[in-house]
Amino acid sequence: MMVRQDRTYYVFFTGGGLQIITSTNMMTWHYAGTVFDTIPSWVPDAVGPLTDLWAPDVSYFNGLYHLYYAGSQFGTNTSVIGLATNVTLDMASPRYRWVDRGLVLGSTPADDYNAIDPSVTFDAAHQPWLVFGSFWTGIKLRRLDAATGKPSRADTQLYDLATRLTGPDAIEAPFIVHRGRYYYLFVSFDFCCRGAQSTYRIMVGRAGRITGPYSDDHGQPMLSGAARQVLAGSGRYRGPGGESIYVDGQTYWLVYHYYDADDGGVSKLEIRRLGWTKDGWPYVAGPLAVAP
Repeated sequence: MMVRQDRTYYVFFTGGGLQIITSTNMMTWHYAGTVFDTIPSWVPDAVGPLTDLWAPDVSYFNGLYHLYYAGSQFGTNTSVIGLATNVTLDMASPRYRWVDRGLVLGSTPADDYNAIDPSVTFDAAHQPWLVFGSFWTGIKLRRLDAATGKPSRADTQLYDLATRLTGPDAIEAPFIVHRGRYYYLFVSFDFCCRGAQSTYRIMVGRAGRITGPYSDDHGQPMLSGAARQVLAGSGRYRGPGGESIYVDGQTYWLVYHYYDADDGGVSKLEIRRLGWTKDGWPYVAGPLAVAP
């Protein structure tokens, strides 16, 4: 996912202690290291040995950058979502330091959901919420305590937002953005992480309340497996997904990865502008131009 501080854009992504790249124009990117030098010990203690943390999400509230991340055994729902905070993203600052805050949510084989792919969103009152989930019974939502970044004690309900009812239960990578009268829930359908054979595609539904119910453009519920397709693979661009939305004033950017079939199925970053139809549904424009 992408965030900006001052004139610098930061993209955080899966791998090791969470990878970081930076840019000043969203076109030319430079590797900037990792969030953690070593994976926090509580994560493997909870889920078992692992070499990579997954799916970081960064947002700013209550005077801190909040980075949510996942640790899991691939293909299982033995999973945790953790939180780290920082006062700045500027690595040259003497104040730059990620502080791990430990467990936010977890899941085990006794649960019917999977605690990975966290993403923070805000309602109209700027109350933070955490949307997450992968496979099993799909996408979930929990209200957060803005003071701690952990689940709210005032609202302990686990809200069901979207699932797949037929075929493989392949839905994950949720991201909610508020625009006008609606909250838009973006998700990835089908299969990631198979190189050029990946079948990921980006889907969306919307609701009048952050807690749902979310529906597609035909009024069919996302809890019944419905969603409107935003982007699917074609040509060399296979398996687009793992999406987030970066909002810059009135401009909405779709940030995601795809697998390049012309380059051995390597995963690559792409950023595309989102347009909106007259009845308020997002569509993708061309990819961001190459810097001169």
